[in-house]
Amino acid sequence: MSAPANRRRSVFLGRMSLPERNFVADALRTETLGGVLLLLAAVAALIWANSPVSASYESVVDFHFGPAALRLDLSVGHWAADGLLAVFFFVAGIELKRELVAGELRSPSAAALPVVAAVCGMAVPALVYAVVNATGGGSMQGWAVPTATDIAFALAVLAVLGTSLPSALRAFLLTLAVVDDLFAILIIAVFFTSTIDLPMLGLAAVGLALFWLLLRRGVHGWYVYVPLALVNWGLMNASGVHATIAGVAMGLMLRCHRHEGEAHSPGEHIEHLVRPLSAGLCVPLFALFSAGVSVSGDALGDVFAQPETLGVVLGLVVGKAVGVFGGTWLAARFTRAELNPELAWADVLAVATLAGIGFTVSLLIGELAFDEDPVLAGEVKAAVLIGSLISAVVAGVLLKLRNNRYRRLVEEEERDEDHDGIPDMYEQGNPEYHLRMAAIHEAKAAEHRRLAEVARTGGGDDGPSGMIGG
Repeated sequence: MSAPANRRRSVFLGRMSLPERNFVADALRTETLGGVLLLLAAVAALIWANSPVSASYESVVDFHFGPAALRLDLSVGHWAADGLLAVFFFVAGIELKRELVAGELRSPSAAALPVVAAVCGMAVPALVYAVVNATGGGSMQGWAVPTATDIAFALAVLAVLGTSLPSALRAFLLTLAVVDDLFAILIIAVFFTSTIDLPMLGLAAVGLALFWLLLRRGVHGWYVYVPLALVNWGLMNASGVHATIAGVAMGLMLRCHRHEGEAHSPGEHIEHLVRPLSAGLCVPLFALFSAGVSVSGDALGDVFAQPETLGVVLGLVVGKAVGVFGGTWLAARFTRAELNPELAWADVLAVATLAGIGFTVSLLIGELAFDEDPVLAGEVKAAVLIGSLISAVVAGVLLKLRNNRYRRLVEEEERDEDHDGIPDMYEQGNPEYHLRMAAIHEAKAAEHRRLAEVARTGGGDDGPSGMIGG
């Protein structure tokens, strides 16, 4: 009696579909540019906050404006965290919706790896923070600070290092960050909402329901949705729930699957319009007004001396790498997923280390966790910067060790010998492709034969020397 056949093993980090690959390439192109601007904004904030005019930085960040009657008399720092990041989370909501209906999360088997990796990549850093602070007598309030991954900052590091990652690894990093954002939103909503104004929350729910109804009825026009989105944001802010929740809720309501005849779904179209605003303006401005912390020798020494800040650094550098890598390996082991033979587990470790770059959302959670202790909040921000920098350096070294391999894989992905705009690896099963390639190879062979004949005859038709009358 023959042994039963093994179940087919799925391939982890294998070839993506062409539409998904094109979407990821377009999204990451914008995020990479935005990440470079984010880095520049963070550097500008650090220089400003540590310059002879550092008092002006604090004055600008603490400057209040807005209608007090609507509970919107906020500081510049709060406008950046609650207002600008609402746009960031709106894009995150669209990304998540698209992943659920057309991306890596559309089926339970496909979603298992990135979801488990993201969950472990948040649980282990929180555990590391808790252990450090339990043994060191620190505050447990900052347990969520090292749990977030900043996709724009991570991709900016890749851009600065000049490392070419294959599309599958980039897509895994993007999906990981999207799921990470979802859990970060849940953490903010559940653990950092102290008091709730139920009437205002009810009005916010009505506004969101109206937003959803208009979308389902096919109503068009930015002049309808932008004012309604601002009202929903204001109501959510007044309710006591963090205002960014309104952004992600409206992003999740957009339709991200295409109807027949549509080149793009409404969600994809709006994401294409809003993502540059989020990555190129909103997130860099948030960094400018949030990353300005003291980096004097004493301040840097304190980061490694206090349990709260040390927990953040170790959570980002060690916890993220161990959590993402360990979660991915366990998920692959128990779902019978097989790693792409062209890659190695060292590549997954490099991406896991890159996930330790937790900037935007980590800074936000740090502000929320220690809002009653501005000094400690500033020290936690410094810890986020240091932990992210260490993770970036370690990830850069790991990626550089495999850079030649990555370059060959990317060249193979991009090869388009028939110049039809579609990479050859996506056409190899198409008979027309093989006919075109045969014609191209025949033309090349004919050209080689012609050049060989020219070389043999000396370049002319009148004798070996090629000289007329020679």
